[in-house]
This record gives sequence, structure tokens and C-alpha cells, in this order.
Amino acid sequence: MKAAISIICYKHKVLANGESPLMVRIAKDGKRTMKSLGISVNPQHWDFSKNQPKTNCPNRNQIKQIILKTEMEYQSKVLDKELKKEEFTASSLINEQKDSIKAKTVEEFYLSLIEDLKQKGRIGNSYAYLNSYNTLRNFNKGKKLNYTFSHIDVSFCKKFEDWMRSKGNKDTTLSYQFRTLRATYNKAIEAKIVAREKNPFIEYKLSHFNTKTIKRALSKNDILKIINADCTNQSKLRKLTHDLFSFSYLCGGISFVDIANLTHQNIIEDRLIYQRQKTHGNINLLLSKEASAIIEKYSTYQQEAEYLFPILHCKRHITPMQKSNRVHKICHQVNTELRAFAKELGITAEVTTYVARHSFATILKKSGVNIGIISQALGHQDIKTTQIYLSKFDNEQVDDAMKNLL
Repeated sequence: MKAAISIICYKHKVLANGESPLMVRIAKDGKRTMKSLGISVNPQHWDFSKNQPKTNCPNRNQIKQIILKTEMEYQSKVLDKELKKEEFTASSLINEQKDSIKAKTVEEFYLSLIEDLKQKGRIGNSYAYLNSYNTLRNFNKGKKLNYTFSHIDVSFCKKFEDWMRSKGNKDTTLSYQFRTLRATYNKAIEAKIVAREKNPFIEYKLSHFNTKTIKRALSKNDILKIINADCTNQSKLRKLTHDLFSFSYLCGGISFVDIANLTHQNIIEDRLIYQRQKTHGNINLLLSKEASAIIEKYSTYQQEAEYLFPILHCKRHITPMQKSNRVHKICHQVNTELRAFAKELGITAEVTTYVARHSFATILKKSGVNIGIISQALGHQDIKTTQIYLSKFDNEQVDDAMKNLL
């Protein structure tokens, strides 16, 4: 049996103003459910045979507009469920409509999501969503995002893209922002805050962004310039910068955040064994004598702070937020120092702590090491990720290969 939707004046109830409430009435399978529209009329101004306000009814046009809008909303709901062959009752249709009215705004959902990630200690992820939220606020001229997710459609995405490009952002930044927005939208779908079929990313594909970046690996010669540099008479920051970059390169391209979290518990029988902060993958590498010597430099600090390197301290950095803020701060200082260091050594390429990781992978590849072994050392879950790290073959290598044609 199809659902019947009608608007009635419920004359059996009289409000304090002497009027009766207008109700939407849904009948299906012999059962009826009603819900107030939040407006009322004097029964004398209501045509009960036609279920509409009489010509002499005050605010007649406004009331008719509300009635028409309500009827269309519920008819659309019914049609949608019939197309999807979903079972529903008069009561469930009313309750579903209530839920959609109370749906969280994009503002509320973002802030709730960010806070939830912080509470779970996933500080890095919370920063990514906070960055996305702030960017959307800027796009919205600083105003709160007081609209529902259904407002974010293909047209919205195109305008958002145009706005970011007008600010000078490149495709890599646009891709990052839209991937985070898409992830947020998917979480809203999972929370049943927005219908799956309204997802704009079904049509608005992120594959149109050019995310190919210039490879960040240094040559082996440049790497050795840094490692072999004498920093004996340099500042504490320069010495730390030199040691952290060298240690990262010598220990499988270990990331800065993973270095920061190392303790003596991660050293077992001359092997470095740890779990990556990013992917939680397990790493097990032999510690070279050069890497061990770097660790030994900070033995005094280790006894007090419980960490291998002077980045985190067990008594000062306790909560996930404190640890994350400290790691970001020191990483920024080290990267600034690395750029100056590289310039002094005559290295023209941009050098950061991340370059050590790319360089480790690329130099091993050029040495003929199997990509699967490189992938395992980096702690990648998928070899495809490793392939992104690695440069294309040099022109010289391609030229040499072409000589074998004849």
C-alpha cells in the first residue's frame, strides 16, 4: 500500500491563541502518524473538504507555501524509498524527517571530529582535519560553516577549487585539501548525517589534480658531504641537525617522528626494532657502528629523559598533544638549520629531514637493491608507495640501455 500524505487542521486541539495546529498526516498500511508543522490557523479559516486555508485566511499565501514545501519533502522521501525498494512505515518516515532536520552542520561535525581525534591521541590526524576546517572557514569569508553536508555539491567543489587556485595553491595542496574534505564527507555518510547518493565526489574526481612532485632525493656524493662534515666546533643545534639527518639515512630512512620516540627499549642485540608512528608497521634493522656512535653521543641525556635523542623528555612531554607539539617545533628548527647547512656545503637541492628518507631509498635502488627489500626497510605496507619515493631512471641510464638495441 502506498503512503498517503496530507496536511490537516487538527481541530480537536485548541492552542492558547484559540487556533488549531496544522499537522502533516502520513497514512500507510492502515496506520497513521502525524507531526505538527509548527504553525496554526483558526478553524474558521480552514477548508476541511479541501484541506487548505480559505481565501479569507490571514497569511494565506505563506501558509500555502509551507504546506506545499512539506508535501513535496515527504513525497520525495517516499519516492526515494520506493526507487531503492526500502521498507518503511508512516512512523519511520516521520522520525527520519526529524533526524534530517536535526542533522549536524558541517561546522559542528568538523569540531566534533577534531575533538574526538584529540581525545584518542591521534594528534597528527586532528591537525589535518583542523587545517581542512580552517581552510573552509577562510573560503566562507571567516564565517562558521553553518550549513549541512548536502550544501557541499559539485558546484561547491568547483568554486572551492577556483578559490584555492586564486590564492596561488598548487595541485598538490588542492589534492590534500580535497582528500581531507572527502574523508570528512565519508565520515558524515557513515554517521548517517548525509545521504550517500549526495556525495559530490562520485562525480567530482580528485584524479584531475597533478600531484607529481619533484623527487627529493640527494645524490650519494651530496649525502656523504653532510655525513662526513665536521661539526665539532658548531652549535648544539647544528650538531643535532647533523646527527639526526645522518641517523635517519643510516637507519632505513627512519622518519623524524619515529626518531623522536625511540628509547633504549628499541635497541635489542644491536638491532633497531620499532613500530612506525604513521602506519604502525614493524621495523627491524641492524644498527651500523656509525649509527650506534651517534646514539652514544647522547648517553647523558638518555639517562635523564629516557629517549635516545634530545627531542622528547619523559617528564615534560607526557600527553599526545605535548609530544606532537614538541616534535613539530624541533623538526621545524632542524629543517631550518639543514637548509643553511646544505647551502654551506654547496648543495643546491632543497634539504629537509624527509630528504634522508628519499635518499636512502633512491641510492639503494641505484645500487641494484631489490625494491621489495627497500620497501620493507622503509616500513611501507605496499610496494606502490615505495615506487612513489623512487626517481625515474636517469637519462644516462636510459641512453646506455638504448645502445643495446643494435
